[in-house]
Amino acid sequence: MSQKNETGTLIAALVITVVILAGGFWWFTRQSGMNLGTLTGGENNSTQNPSPPTQPANPGTPAANPNSAFPPPQAVPSGTIVRIAGSTSMVQINQALKQSFEQQFQGTTVETQAEGSDQGIRTLLTGSVDIAAISRPLTSQEQSQGLVAVPVTKDAIAIVVGEANPFQRGLTQAQVQQIFQGQIINWSQVGGASEPIRVINRPPVSGTRQAFQELVLNGGQFGATPNIVTMQRDATTPILRELGRNGISYATYAQVADQQTVRIVPVDGLTPEAANYPYQRELYYVYKQPATPQVQAFLGYVGSPQGQGAIAATNQ
Repeated sequence: MSQKNETGTLIAALVITVVILAGGFWWFTRQSGMNLGTLTGGENNSTQNPSPPTQPANPGTPAANPNSAFPPPQAVPSGTIVRIAGSTSMVQINQALKQSFEQQFQGTTVETQAEGSDQGIRTLLTGSVDIAAISRPLTSQEQSQGLVAVPVTKDAIAIVVGEANPFQRGLTQAQVQQIFQGQIINWSQVGGASEPIRVINRPPVSGTRQAFQELVLNGGQFGATPNIVTMQRDATTPILRELGRNGISYATYAQVADQQTVRIVPVDGLTPEAANYPYQRELYYVYKQPATPQVQAFLGYVGSPQGQGAIAATNQ
C-alpha cells in the first residue's frame, strides 16, 4: 500500500508541476507579446491573411482634376488640328491653352475664334469646329443633341465704368439690377452726379449676357428704355470704348482686371477677387458625342496639371 501511495503522490506532483509551468509560459507570452505560432513554426490568422502594405503617397504627383473628361494625353500625333469657337469670355483661356498645348505636342495646331457662346454651339453642331467655348450652362435641348459640357474654370462678371466717369462709389445688387432694367437712369439716383446713365449691353447671342440675366437680373429681362444701347457684336473692347464719362457695362473679370481705361465698380462692397462676390459663374468647353481623338486629347490636356497651370496664369 505504501508503494501505491508513493506512486500516486509522484504523479500528482508531476501534474501540478506541468500545470504551473504551462501557466507560467502562458503568462510570459501574454506579457511579452510573443506569437506562440511563431515559436512553434505555425502561422496564425494575421500571417495567413496579411493586410496589403500601405503605399506611401507621392507628394510630387498632383491630384487629378475632378472635372477632367478624359485622361491627359501622353502623345498627340503631329498634324492634329483642334478647332475652338465660342465665348469672348474665354479668349484668354483659349490662347493660353493653345500656346501650351502646341508647345507640349510639337506639330499640333489649335485654331480659336470668338463670336459668342450661341455661335460656338451652332458651329459645333454643324461640325465646323471640334469644341465650343461657352460661358453659360447647356440647355436641355442642347444636351438632347448629344452635347456634353466640361467645366473649365470659374469666372466673375465685373460691373465696369469708364475711367473718366466721375462716379466713384459702389453699387448694391438691387441698384445694379435696376440700372440694367431701366428703373434707375441717372447717376444722381445712386449718389453720383446728375448725369444720365448710359447702359452698354451685349447682343442676345452673348453667353455673358445670358449669364448676367440669370445672376444679376434673376432671370428677368433687360430694360427697353432709350438709355440702354445694345451692341451688334459680342466683343469686349468696343464695349469698353463706348463707356465714356457716363456709361456702365459688364464683362468677364479676366478681360478687364488689368485695363487702364475702365474702373471696376464694387457690388455690395465686394470686388470680383472676393470669394463671396455675387456674380460668379462657370466656364465650359463643349463637345459632341462621340468625342473625336483630337477632342479627347485637348480636353484631357485641359484637365492636366499643365493645362490647369495655363488657365491659372490667365487669372494672375
